[in-house]
This record gives sequence, C-alpha cells and structure tokens, in this order.
Amino acid sequence: MKNTPLILILAIVASVSCTQSGVDLRPSDDGIAPADTPAVELPAIDSVMPSDIVLTKQIAFEDYTLDDVYPWRDTVRSFKWEVIKTRLAAVENAQLTDKRWGVLQNYKNRNRTAPLVRTWTRNNYGNITDSLGVERYQSVPLYAPGDTLQPSLYGRDGTLVEVLSDDSTSVVVNDVFRGGTWTVPRRYVAMLADTVAFHHVIVVDRRDQNIATLTRTARASWSVLSMNPATTGMRNPPYAKATPLGYFVLQQKKERMIYLADGSSAYGGFAPYASRFTNGAYIHGVPVNAPGTEIIEWSWSLGTTPRSHMCVRNATSHARFIYDTMPLLATLVVVIE
Repeated sequence: MKNTPLILILAIVASVSCTQSGVDLRPSDDGIAPADTPAVELPAIDSVMPSDIVLTKQIAFEDYTLDDVYPWRDTVRSFKWEVIKTRLAAVENAQLTDKRWGVLQNYKNRNRTAPLVRTWTRNNYGNITDSLGVERYQSVPLYAPGDTLQPSLYGRDGTLVEVLSDDSTSVVVNDVFRGGTWTVPRRYVAMLADTVAFHHVIVVDRRDQNIATLTRTARASWSVLSMNPATTGMRNPPYAKATPLGYFVLQQKKERMIYLADGSSAYGGFAPYASRFTNGAYIHGVPVNAPGTEIIEWSWSLGTTPRSHMCVRNATSHARFIYDTMPLLATLVVVIE
C-alpha cells in the first residue's frame, strides 16, 4: 500500500515494469492497459464479452492506492479484474437497447412493510426472509406474473429494474441482473429519468476488502479511477450484517450519516460522506463515535476483515471522492467476493 500525495494525479504504479521516461511500455499481466496506451477499438458486436472489456488505469484519487496484488498477513489479496470485467460486460449489455429504468425502494419500510411471501422463514436475527435469504424488512414484494394474492420473493432496496409496463397500481419489471419478470405494487418503484445511463461503477470486494471506482469512456472501455482498502459488513447477530452481494443503484447521499447506538435510540455518532446503495448500507468514511466530533481520516482496520454493520468503510477522503464524483441515481455499486 502506498500513501502518495493527492496532487500527483494520474500517476500509475506497476509492481513490475519496463519503462522509458517513466511510461510503462508493456501491458500488465492482469490485462489492464497502461494509462498512456490508447483504448482498443473493438469491432461492432451485438453484445460485449468480458474479454472485450479494456481497463485503463487513470488514477484520479491516489491516496492509499493498492497494487493489483498485495500482501495480506501470510497470503496475498488482489483486485479481481477478470471478475470485474464480467460485471462490467453485464452492465454494458444491459444498456445495449433503450430501456425504461426503475429502482426498487423501501428504505426503512417507508413505502409500507412488504406482505409475507409464500415460503418464508426466520433467520438468526429473528427477521422474516424469503427462500433466497432476502429479509422482508426494507424489501419490496415481487409477485409472479398472474399472481395478485401473495408475493413469491423479496427484492432488495436499491435493485435496478427494467420497467416493462406500469399503471396507477402496479409495475411489471425485469430484474436486470438477477433475472425474472415480476409484478410490483407501484409505490415500491421509483422511475429514473429517460436520460440516465450507467457509466459509473463502484466495485466492492468483500472477500479481499477493497474497493475500486470506474467510469466508462467508450464502448467496452473503462477507466480505473481509484483502488483503495475498504472494510465491509460483518455477519454478527443481532445487529451487524454482511454487506449483500449484487448490483445496486447509488440512491442517496448524506454529508453526515447519523447512526444510533446498538439496541438503543441514543445518538451513537456519525459517518462522513455517506453514499447509500441498499437498505441501510452506505459507502462512507471512518465513523466518529459519540462523544467525538472531529473528522477522522484513517483507521487501522481498513482493508483488514469485515467489521461494520453492513456499510462499506473507507478512508474519509476516499469516501468524499466517491461522494463528490459518483452521480446519484446513475452509478451502480457492485458487490463481489
């Protein structure tokens, strides 16, 4: 891990390189082109394959930048670029044709508690879940086509959907990445603007505890803007939960996200530069526990092991970078492992 000054924008560091005047002349083994390599022109094809994706490092936030592969205790961790390419190809293919986009929303059950699904159980948090383990709280009921009596599954808050049809009471949607066509009560679907295109992606790796931000520059071409350590949610009943896997829409931003002490209505502190993507899960800076009031830039726990309540902790300056540069309702947060 390196801690380089923020002013050195676009500096690229390679663990093994052949250089001339500081420019890496060879593609890296991970398949990411050096920053000075022009984007490859791809032939026009009906869909994008992961192998078509070209990643170029154009690091815009340099503090705490990690190498592609870096040591961790007695092993190594890495940015899983091949997995990330697969996810980016899915994002590209979802946008090959014009669609009406919507996002499932039920933060804190504000749009009403979802009805019971046909097959449900209680998890070790005491909460009702569907057959796939998605909790009822803060989720959206998904009804199978033709079934108006009882939902089959729950859709997570923040899920991107293609809107196939809608009226005053219900919306027929396609779950873009998980698949499936569902009818959803109208109150649970927020329609996105016709001009929305998803050219910004944040990838969170909950196994290797890192985070990368990327932006699309052309068809199948993406720039890597940052590569930082992060700390994800820990499964630890009754309060802490793992950060869920999947694709989510960046839905809300708070300069200071207030949180309560566990099991209490008392003020517990705040998390700076918080960007919410599903349920109560935010990407945010280092938490400031009460009675503290001063912003904290760094924590020794970043990039180590899961330990948050569901959120994704970052260095506070990196959380602010995301807060300032990733557009609301037009950025996807992709959680992998």
